Amino acid sequence: MARKKKIINEIEILDFAAEGKCLTKHDGQVIFITTPNVAPGDIVKIQINRKKKSFSEAIVLERLKPSPMRLDPFCSHFGVCGGCKWQHIPYDRQLQQKEQQVKDQLIRLGKIDIGQFHSILPSEKTTFYRNKLEFTFANSRWLTREEIGSGDDMDKDALGFHVPKRFDKVLPIDKCYLQGDPSNAIRDFFKDYAHTSSEPFYDHVKHEGFFRNLMIRTASTGETMVVVQFAKKDKNLIEACLNSFQQAFPDITSINYFINQKRNDSYQDLEPVNFAGKPYIEEEMEGLRFRIGVKSFYQTNSEQAYNLYKKTREFADISPEDVVYDLYTGTGTIANFVAKQAKKVVGVEYVEDAIKDAKVNSEVNGLSNTSFYAGNMKEVLNDEFLAKEGAPDVIITDPPRAGMDKEVVEMLLRIKAKRIVYVSCNAATQARDIQLMSEIYQVTDVQPVDMFPHTHHVENIAKLELKA
Repeated sequence: MARKKKIINEIEILDFAAEGKCLTKHDGQVIFITTPNVAPGDIVKIQINRKKKSFSEAIVLERLKPSPMRLDPFCSHFGVCGGCKWQHIPYDRQLQQKEQQVKDQLIRLGKIDIGQFHSILPSEKTTFYRNKLEFTFANSRWLTREEIGSGDDMDKDALGFHVPKRFDKVLPIDKCYLQGDPSNAIRDFFKDYAHTSSEPFYDHVKHEGFFRNLMIRTASTGETMVVVQFAKKDKNLIEACLNSFQQAFPDITSINYFINQKRNDSYQDLEPVNFAGKPYIEEEMEGLRFRIGVKSFYQTNSEQAYNLYKKTREFADISPEDVVYDLYTGTGTIANFVAKQAKKVVGVEYVEDAIKDAKVNSEVNGLSNTSFYAGNMKEVLNDEFLAKEGAPDVIITDPPRAGMDKEVVEMLLRIKAKRIVYVSCNAATQARDIQLMSEIYQVTDVQPVDMFPHTHHVENIAKLELKA
Protein backbone atom coordinates (compact mmCIF):
# COMPACT_ATOMS: atom_id res chain seq x y z
CA MET A 1 0.00 0.00 0.00
CA ALA A 2 1.33 3.44 -0.96
CA ARG A 3 2.15 5.74 1.94
CA LYS A 4 -0.38 8.53 2.35
CA LYS A 5 1.18 11.90 1.51
CA LYS A 6 1.25 14.45 4.31
CA ILE A 7 -1.04 17.46 3.96
CA ILE A 8 -0.54 20.72 5.84
CA ASN A 9 -3.86 22.52 5.90
CA GLU A 10 -2.73 26.08 6.56
CA ILE A 11 0.77 27.48 6.18
CA GLU A 12 2.30 30.79 5.04
CA ILE A 13 4.73 31.05 2.13
CA LEU A 14 7.77 32.78 3.62
CA ASP A 15 10.10 33.71 0.80
CA PHE A 16 11.42 33.07 -2.68
CA ALA A 17 13.93 30.30 -3.40
CA ALA A 18 16.21 29.59 -6.37
CA GLU A 19 14.91 29.16 -9.92
CA GLY A 20 11.73 31.12 -9.18
CA LYS A 21 10.39 28.71 -6.57
CA CYS A 22 9.13 29.67 -3.12
CA LEU A 23 9.69 28.18 0.30
CA THR A 24 8.13 27.81 3.73
CA LYS A 25 9.09 26.07 6.97
CA HIS A 26 7.34 23.45 9.10
CA ASP A 27 8.64 21.72 12.21
CA GLY A 28 12.02 23.36 11.64
CA GLN A 29 12.44 22.00 8.12
CA VAL A 30 12.53 23.97 4.87
CA ILE A 31 9.81 23.07 2.36
CA PHE A 32 10.34 24.10 -1.27
CA ILE A 33 7.12 24.80 -3.17
CA THR A 34 7.27 23.43 -6.73
CA THR A 35 3.89 24.83 -7.79
CA PRO A 36 4.23 28.00 -9.92
CA ASN A 37 2.33 31.28 -9.37
CA VAL A 38 2.92 31.31 -5.59
CA ALA A 39 3.96 34.46 -3.70
CA PRO A 40 5.51 35.13 -0.30
CA GLY A 41 2.66 35.95 2.06
CA ASP A 42 0.19 33.51 0.49
CA ILE A 43 -1.62 31.31 3.02
CA VAL A 44 -1.96 27.89 1.38
CA LYS A 45 -2.83 24.24 1.82
CA ILE A 46 0.04 22.02 0.68
CA GLN A 47 0.86 18.38 0.07
CA ILE A 48 4.36 17.02 0.76
CA ASN A 49 5.43 15.04 -2.31
CA ARG A 50 9.09 14.48 -1.52
CA LYS A 51 10.89 14.33 1.80
CA LYS A 52 14.66 14.45 2.30
CA LYS A 53 16.79 14.68 5.41
CA SER A 54 17.35 18.43 5.15
CA PHE A 55 14.35 19.60 3.13
CA SER A 56 11.00 18.63 1.60
CA GLU A 57 9.16 19.50 -1.61
CA ALA A 58 5.45 20.22 -1.81
CA ILE A 59 2.71 21.34 -4.15
CA VAL A 60 -0.05 23.81 -3.38
CA LEU A 61 -3.49 22.23 -3.22
CA GLU A 62 -5.36 25.43 -2.48
CA ARG A 63 -4.63 29.11 -1.89
CA LEU A 64 -6.59 30.04 1.23
CA LYS A 65 -5.61 33.72 1.43
CA PRO A 66 -3.67 35.76 -1.13
CA SER A 67 -0.46 37.58 -0.27
CA PRO A 68 -0.77 41.37 0.23
CA MET A 69 1.94 41.80 -2.43
CA ARG A 70 0.07 39.80 -5.07
CA LEU A 71 -0.94 41.65 -8.25
CA ASP A 72 -3.60 40.78 -10.81
CA PRO A 73 -1.83 39.31 -13.86
CA PHE A 74 -2.07 41.49 -16.97
CA CYS A 75 -2.21 38.54 -19.40
CA SER A 76 -5.23 36.29 -19.83
CA HIS A 77 -2.94 33.30 -20.43
CA PHE A 78 -1.17 33.59 -17.06
CA GLY A 79 -1.01 30.30 -15.19
CA VAL A 80 -1.30 28.13 -18.29
CA CYS A 81 1.34 29.61 -20.60
CA GLY A 82 4.88 28.88 -19.44
CA GLY A 83 6.11 32.47 -19.85
CA CYS A 84 5.99 35.57 -17.62
CA LYS A 85 5.53 33.51 -14.44
CA TRP A 86 6.09 36.50 -12.13
CA GLN A 87 3.27 38.71 -13.39
CA HIS A 88 1.69 38.47 -9.94
CA ILE A 89 4.84 39.88 -8.27
CA PRO A 90 5.53 43.67 -8.17
CA TYR A 91 8.49 44.58 -10.37
CA ASP A 92 10.54 46.11 -7.56
CA ARG A 93 10.17 42.86 -5.62
CA GLN A 94 11.25 40.88 -8.69
CA LEU A 95 14.42 42.99 -8.89
CA GLN A 96 15.10 42.52 -5.20
CA GLN A 97 14.85 38.75 -5.55
CA LYS A 98 17.11 38.67 -8.62
CA GLU A 99 19.77 40.65 -6.76
CA GLN A 100 19.52 38.23 -3.87
CA GLN A 101 19.77 35.28 -6.23
CA VAL A 102 23.11 36.57 -7.57
CA LYS A 103 24.42 37.28 -4.06
CA ASP A 104 23.41 33.82 -2.86
CA GLN A 105 25.21 32.10 -5.73
CA LEU A 106 28.41 34.13 -5.54
CA ILE A 107 28.77 34.78 -1.81
CA ARG A 108 26.78 32.21 0.15
CA LEU A 109 27.21 29.16 -2.11
CA GLY A 110 30.34 30.09 -4.09
CA LYS A 111 32.16 31.50 -1.02
CA ILE A 112 33.55 34.23 -3.27
CA ASP A 113 34.92 37.43 -1.79
CA ILE A 114 33.43 40.10 -4.03
CA GLY A 115 34.21 43.80 -4.15
CA GLN A 116 31.50 46.32 -4.98
CA PHE A 117 28.03 44.92 -5.61
CA HIS A 118 26.07 47.33 -7.80
CA SER A 119 22.27 47.53 -7.67
CA ILE A 120 20.57 45.59 -10.44
CA LEU A 121 19.90 47.49 -13.68
CA PRO A 122 16.12 47.36 -14.23
CA SER A 123 14.60 47.01 -17.67
CA GLU A 124 12.87 50.20 -18.77
CA LYS A 125 10.28 48.08 -20.55
CA THR A 126 8.60 45.33 -18.56
CA THR A 127 6.22 44.35 -21.37
CA PHE A 128 6.76 44.19 -25.14
CA TYR A 129 10.52 44.01 -24.58
CA ARG A 130 11.45 40.92 -26.62
CA ASN A 131 12.71 41.18 -30.20
CA LYS A 132 12.14 37.51 -31.00
CA LEU A 133 9.22 35.11 -30.50
CA GLU A 134 8.49 31.66 -31.88
CA PHE A 135 4.97 30.27 -32.18
CA THR A 136 4.02 26.68 -32.92
CA PHE A 137 1.21 25.32 -35.09
CA ALA A 138 -0.42 22.19 -33.68
CA ASN A 139 -3.53 20.11 -34.32
CA SER A 140 -3.72 19.28 -30.60
CA ARG A 141 -4.78 22.41 -28.80
CA TRP A 142 -4.43 22.58 -25.01
CA LEU A 143 -7.89 22.74 -23.43
CA THR A 144 -8.43 24.35 -20.05
CA ARG A 145 -10.54 22.64 -17.37
CA GLU A 146 -13.32 25.13 -18.08
CA GLU A 147 -13.30 24.32 -21.79
CA ILE A 148 -13.31 20.58 -21.14
CA GLY A 149 -16.13 20.96 -18.63
CA SER A 150 -18.27 23.03 -20.99
CA GLY A 151 -18.92 20.05 -23.24
CA ASP A 152 -18.66 22.32 -26.30
CA ASP A 153 -17.08 21.04 -29.49
CA MET A 154 -13.72 22.85 -29.44
CA ASP A 155 -11.49 23.63 -32.41
CA LYS A 156 -8.41 21.43 -31.91
CA ASP A 157 -6.03 23.52 -34.07
CA ALA A 158 -3.84 26.12 -32.39
CA LEU A 159 -1.07 28.61 -33.03
CA GLY A 160 0.73 29.60 -29.85
CA PHE A 161 3.16 28.31 -27.24
CA HIS A 162 3.85 24.79 -26.04
CA VAL A 163 2.35 24.15 -22.63
CA PRO A 164 5.18 23.43 -20.13
CA LYS A 165 6.33 19.80 -20.24
CA ARG A 166 4.00 18.94 -23.15
CA PHE A 167 5.65 18.74 -26.56
CA ASP A 168 2.36 17.81 -28.21
CA LYS A 169 0.02 20.41 -26.69
CA VAL A 170 -0.07 24.06 -27.75
CA LEU A 171 -1.90 26.90 -26.01
CA PRO A 172 -3.55 29.25 -28.55
CA ILE A 173 -2.45 32.83 -27.88
CA ASP A 174 -4.91 35.70 -28.22
CA LYS A 175 -2.48 38.46 -27.22
CA CYS A 176 1.13 38.19 -26.10
CA TYR A 177 2.70 41.00 -24.05
CA LEU A 178 6.28 39.99 -24.81
CA GLN A 179 6.76 41.47 -28.30
CA GLY A 180 5.47 44.77 -29.64
CA ASP A 181 3.65 45.57 -32.87
CA PRO A 182 3.19 44.11 -35.38
CA SER A 183 3.81 40.76 -33.68
CA ASN A 184 0.28 39.97 -32.53
CA ALA A 185 -1.22 41.00 -35.88
CA ILE A 186 1.26 38.81 -37.79
CA ARG A 187 0.46 35.79 -35.62
CA ASP A 188 -3.28 36.36 -36.06
CA PHE A 189 -2.88 36.55 -39.84
CA PHE A 190 -1.17 33.16 -40.04
CA LYS A 191 -3.65 31.63 -37.61
CA ASP A 192 -6.59 32.81 -39.73
CA TYR A 193 -4.91 31.84 -43.00
CA ALA A 194 -4.14 28.35 -41.74
CA HIS A 195 -7.70 27.91 -40.46
CA THR A 196 -9.17 28.80 -43.86
CA SER A 197 -6.62 26.70 -45.73
CA SER A 198 -7.26 23.10 -46.67
CA GLU A 199 -3.77 22.24 -45.36
CA PRO A 200 -3.48 20.88 -41.79
CA PHE A 201 -1.78 22.26 -38.70
CA TYR A 202 1.20 20.11 -37.73
CA ASP A 203 0.70 16.85 -35.81
CA HIS A 204 3.61 16.62 -33.33
CA VAL A 205 2.95 12.95 -32.59
CA LYS A 206 2.56 11.61 -36.12
CA HIS A 207 4.90 14.24 -37.59
CA GLU A 208 2.71 15.23 -40.48
CA GLY A 209 0.90 18.35 -41.64
CA PHE A 210 1.82 21.59 -43.41
CA PHE A 211 1.95 24.63 -41.10
CA ARG A 212 4.63 24.02 -38.48
CA ASN A 213 6.30 27.06 -36.89
CA LEU A 214 6.31 30.87 -37.02
CA MET A 215 9.19 33.10 -35.89
CA ILE A 216 8.94 36.89 -35.68
CA ARG A 217 12.00 39.10 -35.14
CA THR A 218 11.85 42.86 -34.65
CA ALA A 219 14.54 45.52 -34.27
CA SER A 220 14.75 48.96 -32.67
CA THR A 221 15.36 50.28 -36.21
CA GLY A 222 11.74 49.41 -37.08
CA GLU A 223 12.64 46.42 -39.25
CA THR A 224 10.74 43.13 -38.96
CA MET A 225 11.61 39.60 -40.05
CA VAL A 226 9.14 36.73 -40.44
CA VAL A 227 10.24 33.11 -40.79
CA VAL A 228 7.78 30.27 -41.39
CA GLN A 229 8.48 26.57 -41.14
CA PHE A 230 6.48 24.40 -43.53
CA ALA A 231 6.50 20.62 -43.24
CA LYS A 232 5.64 19.92 -46.88
CA LYS A 233 7.73 20.80 -49.92
CA ASP A 234 5.00 22.34 -52.04
CA LYS A 235 6.12 25.55 -53.73
CA ASN A 236 2.63 26.53 -54.88
CA LEU A 237 1.13 26.25 -51.39
CA ILE A 238 4.05 28.09 -49.79
CA GLU A 239 4.01 30.94 -52.31
CA ALA A 240 0.23 31.32 -52.02
CA CYS A 241 0.56 31.68 -48.24
CA LEU A 242 3.48 34.10 -48.27
CA ASN A 243 2.08 36.18 -51.16
CA SER A 244 -1.11 36.67 -49.14
CA PHE A 245 0.96 37.66 -46.13
CA GLN A 246 3.04 40.13 -48.12
CA GLN A 247 -0.10 41.76 -49.51
CA ALA A 248 -1.51 42.11 -46.00
CA PHE A 249 1.81 43.37 -44.55
CA PRO A 250 3.69 45.15 -47.38
CA ASP A 251 6.12 46.88 -45.00
CA ILE A 252 7.70 43.72 -43.59
CA THR A 253 11.45 43.95 -44.17
CA SER A 254 12.32 40.27 -44.51
CA ILE A 255 10.15 37.21 -45.32
CA ASN A 256 11.78 33.77 -45.18
CA TYR A 257 10.86 30.13 -44.82
CA PHE A 258 12.24 26.66 -44.11
CA ILE A 259 11.12 23.27 -45.33
CA ASN A 260 11.38 21.19 -42.16
CA GLN A 261 10.57 17.49 -42.46
CA LYS A 262 12.56 16.43 -39.40
CA ARG A 263 11.09 15.21 -36.13
CA ASN A 264 11.95 18.44 -34.30
CA ASP A 265 11.53 22.18 -34.87
CA SER A 266 15.24 23.07 -34.79
CA TYR A 267 16.42 24.89 -37.91
CA GLN A 268 20.16 25.50 -37.42
CA ASP A 269 20.96 22.61 -39.78
CA LEU A 270 18.43 23.73 -42.41
CA GLU A 271 18.90 26.18 -45.29
CA PRO A 272 16.55 29.19 -45.15
CA VAL A 273 14.84 30.49 -48.28
CA ASN A 274 14.51 34.24 -48.64
CA PHE A 275 11.06 34.81 -50.13
CA ALA A 276 10.97 38.61 -50.12
CA GLY A 277 13.00 41.55 -48.84
CA LYS A 278 16.45 41.24 -47.30
CA PRO A 279 17.63 37.95 -45.74
CA TYR A 280 18.39 39.89 -42.54
CA ILE A 281 17.27 42.81 -40.40
CA GLU A 282 19.55 45.34 -38.71
CA GLU A 283 19.93 46.48 -35.10
CA GLU A 284 21.75 49.68 -34.18
CA MET A 285 23.91 50.72 -31.20
CA GLU A 286 25.95 53.92 -30.99
CA GLY A 287 25.99 54.21 -34.77
CA LEU A 288 27.08 50.59 -35.25
CA ARG A 289 24.83 48.39 -37.39
CA PHE A 290 24.42 44.71 -36.60
CA ARG A 291 22.96 42.37 -39.18
CA ILE A 292 20.66 39.70 -37.74
CA GLY A 293 20.06 36.79 -40.07
CA VAL A 294 17.45 34.07 -39.84
CA LYS A 295 19.73 31.88 -37.70
CA SER A 296 21.63 34.63 -35.89
CA PHE A 297 21.73 34.92 -32.12
CA TYR A 298 21.05 38.36 -30.70
CA GLN A 299 20.10 39.32 -27.13
CA THR A 300 16.30 39.20 -27.06
CA ASN A 301 15.89 42.46 -25.13
CA SER A 302 17.53 44.94 -27.50
CA GLU A 303 17.33 48.05 -25.31
CA GLN A 304 18.61 46.28 -22.22
CA ALA A 305 21.33 44.55 -24.27
CA TYR A 306 22.75 48.01 -24.93
CA ASN A 307 22.97 48.64 -21.17
CA LEU A 308 24.55 45.20 -20.67
CA TYR A 309 27.20 45.88 -23.31
CA LYS A 310 27.94 49.37 -21.99
CA LYS A 311 28.55 48.02 -18.50
CA THR A 312 30.68 45.19 -19.92
CA ARG A 313 32.79 47.73 -21.82
CA GLU A 314 33.11 49.88 -18.69
CA PHE A 315 34.29 46.91 -16.60
CA ALA A 316 36.74 45.88 -19.34
CA ASP A 317 38.45 49.31 -19.09
CA ILE A 318 40.18 48.82 -22.43
CA SER A 319 43.15 50.96 -23.46
CA PRO A 320 44.23 51.67 -27.08
CA GLU A 321 47.13 49.19 -26.82
CA ASP A 322 45.09 46.30 -25.41
CA VAL A 323 44.50 43.00 -27.18
CA VAL A 324 41.02 41.79 -26.22
CA TYR A 325 39.67 38.25 -26.50
CA ASP A 326 35.88 37.89 -26.70
CA LEU A 327 35.12 34.26 -25.87
CA TYR A 328 31.77 32.75 -26.89
CA THR A 329 31.40 35.81 -29.09
CA GLY A 330 28.22 34.68 -30.89
CA THR A 331 27.69 37.05 -33.80
CA GLY A 332 30.43 39.31 -32.49
CA THR A 333 28.17 41.95 -30.97
CA ILE A 334 30.34 42.63 -27.92
CA ALA A 335 33.57 42.26 -29.93
CA ASN A 336 32.47 44.84 -32.48
CA PHE A 337 30.99 47.06 -29.77
CA VAL A 338 34.35 47.41 -27.97
CA ALA A 339 36.63 47.30 -31.03
CA LYS A 340 37.14 51.08 -31.26
CA GLN A 341 38.65 51.13 -27.78
CA ALA A 342 41.16 48.32 -28.43
CA LYS A 343 44.26 47.63 -30.50
CA LYS A 344 42.72 44.32 -31.61
CA VAL A 345 39.72 42.15 -30.70
CA VAL A 346 39.69 38.40 -31.27
CA GLY A 347 36.37 36.55 -31.10
CA VAL A 348 35.90 32.79 -30.72
CA GLU A 349 32.61 30.93 -31.07
CA TYR A 350 31.47 27.35 -31.60
CA VAL A 351 28.76 28.11 -34.21
CA GLU A 352 30.26 28.66 -37.67
CA ASP A 353 27.26 30.60 -39.02
CA ALA A 354 27.52 33.02 -36.09
CA ILE A 355 31.16 33.70 -36.92
CA LYS A 356 30.18 34.46 -40.53
CA ASP A 357 27.72 37.05 -39.14
CA ALA A 358 30.42 38.48 -36.86
CA LYS A 359 32.77 39.02 -39.80
CA VAL A 360 30.02 40.67 -41.84
CA ASN A 361 29.18 42.98 -38.94
CA SER A 362 32.81 44.10 -38.75
CA GLU A 363 32.86 44.76 -42.50
CA VAL A 364 29.55 46.66 -42.42
CA ASN A 365 30.90 48.93 -39.67
CA GLY A 366 34.33 49.43 -41.21
CA LEU A 367 36.15 47.70 -38.36
CA SER A 368 39.52 46.32 -39.46
CA ASN A 369 40.96 45.37 -36.05
CA THR A 370 38.80 42.30 -35.41
CA SER A 371 39.31 38.63 -36.22
CA PHE A 372 36.95 35.74 -35.59
CA TYR A 373 37.38 31.99 -35.30
CA ALA A 374 34.87 29.14 -35.22
CA GLY A 375 35.46 25.98 -33.20
CA ASN A 376 35.27 24.27 -29.84
CA MET A 377 36.61 26.79 -27.32
CA LYS A 378 38.82 24.31 -25.43
CA GLU A 379 40.41 23.20 -28.72
CA VAL A 380 40.81 26.61 -30.36
CA LEU A 381 42.23 28.38 -27.32
CA ASN A 382 45.71 26.83 -27.23
CA ASP A 383 49.37 27.89 -27.28
CA GLU A 384 49.52 28.00 -31.08
CA PHE A 385 46.48 30.31 -31.13
CA LEU A 386 48.05 32.62 -28.54
CA ALA A 387 51.28 32.76 -30.54
CA LYS A 388 49.36 33.74 -33.66
CA GLU A 389 47.00 36.35 -32.20
CA GLY A 390 49.05 37.52 -29.23
CA ALA A 391 48.28 37.06 -25.54
CA PRO A 392 45.22 39.05 -24.46
CA ASP A 393 45.42 41.92 -22.00
CA VAL A 394 41.66 41.74 -21.39
CA ILE A 395 39.30 38.79 -21.74
CA ILE A 396 35.52 39.08 -22.07
CA THR A 397 33.69 35.78 -21.72
CA ASP A 398 29.97 35.19 -22.17
CA PRO A 399 29.46 31.40 -22.11
CA PRO A 400 26.17 29.48 -22.31
CA ARG A 401 24.25 28.53 -19.14
CA ALA A 402 26.53 25.55 -18.51
CA GLY A 403 29.48 27.91 -18.05
CA MET A 404 33.03 27.34 -19.28
CA ASP A 405 34.68 23.95 -19.72
CA LYS A 406 37.29 23.20 -17.09
CA GLU A 407 39.98 23.15 -19.81
CA VAL A 408 39.04 26.71 -20.80
CA VAL A 409 39.25 27.90 -17.19
CA GLU A 410 42.66 26.26 -16.85
CA MET A 411 43.83 28.04 -20.00
CA LEU A 412 42.66 31.40 -18.64
CA LEU A 413 44.72 30.75 -15.51
CA ARG A 414 47.76 30.14 -17.70
CA ILE A 415 47.15 33.26 -19.83
CA LYS A 416 46.89 35.55 -16.78
CA ALA A 417 45.21 38.45 -18.57
CA LYS A 418 45.18 41.53 -16.36
CA ARG A 419 41.39 41.62 -16.41
CA ILE A 420 38.49 39.24 -17.11
CA VAL A 421 34.90 40.38 -17.55
CA TYR A 422 32.59 37.41 -17.07
CA VAL A 423 29.04 37.85 -18.43
CA SER A 424 26.62 35.09 -17.47
CA CYS A 425 22.96 34.13 -17.62
CA ASN A 426 23.54 31.59 -14.82
CA ALA A 427 25.11 32.90 -11.63
CA ALA A 428 25.55 29.35 -10.31
CA THR A 429 27.94 28.22 -13.06
CA GLN A 430 29.52 31.68 -13.08
CA ALA A 431 30.28 31.28 -9.35
CA ARG A 432 31.75 27.82 -9.99
CA ASP A 433 34.10 29.13 -12.67
CA ILE A 434 35.13 32.20 -10.68
CA GLN A 435 35.89 30.00 -7.68
CA LEU A 436 38.26 27.97 -9.88
CA MET A 437 40.08 31.20 -10.78
CA SER A 438 40.07 32.71 -7.30
CA GLU A 439 43.69 31.76 -6.58
CA ILE A 440 44.98 34.44 -8.93
CA TYR A 441 41.90 36.62 -9.60
CA GLN A 442 39.92 38.90 -7.32
CA VAL A 443 36.32 39.94 -8.06
CA THR A 444 36.18 43.74 -7.80
CA ASP A 445 32.74 44.55 -9.23
CA VAL A 446 29.45 42.72 -9.73
CA GLN A 447 26.56 44.10 -11.81
CA PRO A 448 23.27 42.19 -12.20
CA VAL A 449 21.15 43.19 -15.21
CA ASP A 450 17.46 42.38 -15.64
CA MET A 451 16.99 41.24 -19.22
CA PHE A 452 13.75 39.31 -18.69
CA PRO A 453 11.08 41.01 -16.55
CA HIS A 454 8.39 38.77 -15.03
CA THR A 455 10.75 35.77 -15.01
CA HIS A 456 13.32 34.62 -12.44
CA HIS A 457 16.14 34.83 -14.99
CA VAL A 458 18.90 37.38 -14.42
CA GLU A 459 22.07 38.30 -16.30
CA ASN A 460 25.18 39.09 -14.29
CA ILE A 461 28.52 40.77 -15.04
CA ALA A 462 31.56 40.12 -12.83
CA LYS A 463 34.84 42.01 -13.14
CA LEU A 464 37.94 39.99 -12.19
CA GLU A 465 41.31 41.66 -11.66
CA LEU A 466 44.61 39.80 -11.59
CA LYS A 467 45.95 39.78 -8.02
CA ALA A 468 49.21 41.62 -7.38
